[in-house]
Amino acid sequence: MFFIMGGGTDTRQLNFDQTVICKCCQKYGHIQVFVTYSYFSFFFIPLFKWNKHYFAKMSCCNSTSELSKEVGREIEKGNLTSLGEDFLYFHQAHNPWKCCSNCGYCTSENFDFCPKCGRPF
Repeated sequence: MFFIMGGGTDTRQLNFDQTVICKCCQKYGHIQVFVTYSYFSFFFIPLFKWNKHYFAKMSCCNSTSELSKEVGREIEKGNLTSLGEDFLYFHQAHNPWKCCSNCGYCTSENFDFCPKCGRPF
């Protein structure tokens, strides 16, 4: 007889979607809520989950905001259907690539002008 045990971490998207104007990029986007957790499994069935963290992510610019455990649990239960600005403190994801709006050339260098067409970035 043998036992198959294991553990790991997982990220799961919760059933939450809210359309807002993003504070970071000023575009329309969807707020999506995710939960990350660690788990212990026995025969591929997760038995224990711990270290839960909830965060919101904007679909337009991929900026993220960590949510409190109370707010995350309410969203997970389906009791909370919208988030106000007092819950969200977004941090914009750093994108090292610059893309030219004229020709579409992308570079990670810190140029002020596009090396392909000469237009400013």
